[in-house]
Amino acid sequence: MSHSAAPIITVQQHILQDQQRFPGSSGEFSWLLSGITMATKLIQAKVRRAGLNDMLGAKGEINVQGEIQQKLDVYSNEVLIQCLSARESIGVLASEEDERPLLVHQGSEQARYAVVFDPLDGSSNIDVNVSVGTTFSILRRPEGVGLDDPQKWVLQPGAKQIAAGYVVYGSSTILVYSVGNGVHGFTLDPSVGAYILSHPNMRMPEQGKYYSVNEAYRDNFPPRYQQYLDRLRNGTLGHAYASRYIGSMVADFHRTLLKGGVFLYPPTAENPDGKLRLLYEANPVAFLAEQAGGTAIDGTRRVLDIQPESIHQRTPLVVGSRVELADFERFVLEPETPQAVASE
Repeated sequence: MSHSAAPIITVQQHILQDQQRFPGSSGEFSWLLSGITMATKLIQAKVRRAGLNDMLGAKGEINVQGEIQQKLDVYSNEVLIQCLSARESIGVLASEEDERPLLVHQGSEQARYAVVFDPLDGSSNIDVNVSVGTTFSILRRPEGVGLDDPQKWVLQPGAKQIAAGYVVYGSSTILVYSVGNGVHGFTLDPSVGAYILSHPNMRMPEQGKYYSVNEAYRDNFPPRYQQYLDRLRNGTLGHAYASRYIGSMVADFHRTLLKGGVFLYPPTAENPDGKLRLLYEANPVAFLAEQAGGTAIDGTRRVLDIQPESIHQRTPLVVGSRVELADFERFVLEPETPQAVASE
């Protein structure tokens, strides 16, 4: 019998190794992240049986974003809050579904982390069996900020994240996360109920073959964005790009992380600030992209440098491989010159 097979590493084992980067955490960080893994296992079980357990469709209520809540949105939100509230190290929870951050373990000096999450990104796709996901971001309580001011825990630039990740519920359930030392992917093995390391040290390719954007809104994009898409399609970057767009941000970004290329959610006349949420979607994705060797900007500046002003702030997003993003920054951000316009 051969003993040369690679060892099986669960996400819990991996986190225990990673938390050595946080002096004084003494197990609390792995306990915190186990709240996320437990919640996502419960969510994926409901997603898998969504057509059989009256979980499809809208609940009929409007969330703080002005969107119709899906039944699975509400369930996912409640599960994450329940699982994370049990972790003594967490002082604040902020969900895309809730108007205000939730204060937990008030008065406890052990509570020193905030967890920000979108419980079910792309949930409107559930009815047609398209991949959806959960995104999360972990922040430390800022120095000198009390337990009575949860907004200040959350309103920190993305560069302050100490960990971020997502789970994509697709043909398999995959957890991707980083604590600032690379990006690692874990596939849920349903036979044992554990996330197993399947994608160690994920790196975004320097250049990809695909671009991902909702081209139905192309005519409403700023002109330079439209021209940039033409550059991708006409082979300016060395080859003609193909279009891939799922319409579920987690799934579209997961493909971009694995295959390279670029994912764009540009501003439009109707939504000049974009539609993605800075704290719940753009920041975790930007953190992972940079850790994997990619780039993430809001169209003009690094996403992780943005100082959030409100917890439901929106942002445009351009994220992907270095070659595509370098070309975007040169072409879209540099001022137009008569020669450049003529050459186009």
